[in-house]
Amino acid sequence: MLPAGHRAFSALVRPRWREAATVTPTSVLRYPAALRRLLSVLAVLEQREGKLNTGSLSAITAAKQLGGSVHGFVAGSSIKAVADEAAKVAGVEKIIAVNNGAYDKGLPENYAPLLVENIKKGGYTHVIAGHTAFGKNLMPRVAALLDSQQISDITAIEDDKTFVRPIYAGNAIATVESSDAIKIITIRGTAFAAAEVAGGSAAVEDGVDPKAESATEWVSENLATSDRPDLATAPKVVSGGRGLKSKEEFDRIMLPLADSLGAAVGASRAAVDSGYADNSLQVGQTGKVVAPQLYLAVGISGAIQHLAGMKDSKVIAAINKDGDAPIFQVADVGLVGDLFDKVPELTEKLNKA
Repeated sequence: MLPAGHRAFSALVRPRWREAATVTPTSVLRYPAALRRLLSVLAVLEQREGKLNTGSLSAITAAKQLGGSVHGFVAGSSIKAVADEAAKVAGVEKIIAVNNGAYDKGLPENYAPLLVENIKKGGYTHVIAGHTAFGKNLMPRVAALLDSQQISDITAIEDDKTFVRPIYAGNAIATVESSDAIKIITIRGTAFAAAEVAGGSAAVEDGVDPKAESATEWVSENLATSDRPDLATAPKVVSGGRGLKSKEEFDRIMLPLADSLGAAVGASRAAVDSGYADNSLQVGQTGKVVAPQLYLAVGISGAIQHLAGMKDSKVIAAINKDGDAPIFQVADVGLVGDLFDKVPELTEKLNKA
């Protein structure tokens, strides 16, 4: 049974993985002019250390598809440069900025009351954020404070109250309708291209800062750093699985391959759970969802949970010694063989090319 405020129209089972819903980034839903004037969308943007997370600009792309006025929201210390950059996105009328270092880390305990105050002030009908760690942490709390039901991880917008989202690890596509006055939405970044930072000249306006007290304090963080492309946005990704057998072999086989392609490194959950790779590299239902131009799976069997995180990749290639592995059912290119022989050979040829 769906929560109050939701009504399911259909759940369409997709027999083939590659038939998942896609969205044309530039498409705009057509509503009567009167309805478009009533719609107002707030896109919640992410920043880190004074730099705009360009991946969060997918929220603006989704907002523009709804029609009506589109505003952006950012908060943190030294926020002016971030707000000015976001203001350059075409189609955005206003950027609401709150300059306060208390919001730098995006802690939901104080960020949610901040966002709610600005939503109420602006009278927004839709609030959109990416289905990222930040969005998944923040938006349910915002929805609860507004007494609305969150609509999570959408991949398409049918109209101002009807949305498409995958369920059952992407095996079925649900179309849901929300009757809430304020719709709280997170979007799958791979379904909506990030808006370009060009062609716009939005006004930058100071937002309301309630300075809500929080019992939660940011203590520290330990981040895995890499000179390679970011996994979530890289155009090429090479992922290793349990077939690599150890962390040493994972590093020996996968890292040179990634460097030869200029690719980001990913891993299956089995590889992460076995300690071969850091959990920040996990691709799948409980990890990152990616959709690069090229996804190369090495020693990955193709469990449904992993496929849920990479099935929208433009070209899927796989190397596995088991010719019956499920990964070959979704792969565009497959090589059956021992990865310990084939991958070093491939890396050597790429380096010579």
